[in-house]
Amino acid sequence: MSDKQQGKAKRLLRRKYGIRKTLNGTSDRPRLSVYRSEKHIYAQVIDDMAGRTLVSASSAEKELGLKHGGNVAAAKAVGASIASRAKSAGVSKVAFDRNGRVYHGRVKALADAAREAGLQF
Repeated sequence: MSDKQQGKAKRLLRRKYGIRKTLNGTSDRPRLSVYRSEKHIYAQVIDDMAGRTLVSASSAEKELGLKHGGNVAAAKAVGASIASRAKSAGVSKVAFDRNGRVYHGRVKALADAAREAGLQF
């Protein structure tokens, strides 16, 4: 990694840990964690108190039938999928964890789609 890439990675981690200090998933309000890579986007609903993942969804899953996983359309599909899975697991309220990323683009599209599908945060 070059010095510039290392600096960006350090800043991302600093933002991520700063957010995680105040944000915590409980059994009443689990954490909706979003991870964004270049090719895909992943979402998990996590109960931090019990230390387990309740439901998850990603653009790499065959069931969603996505041609490309790294775009806004894929993020919307994953947001709708995670919301429906969370509701079937009995979760209606979540705490949104953007994982240090800016609330923009794919992260925002996933959040908006999850809200439209019925999750509250």
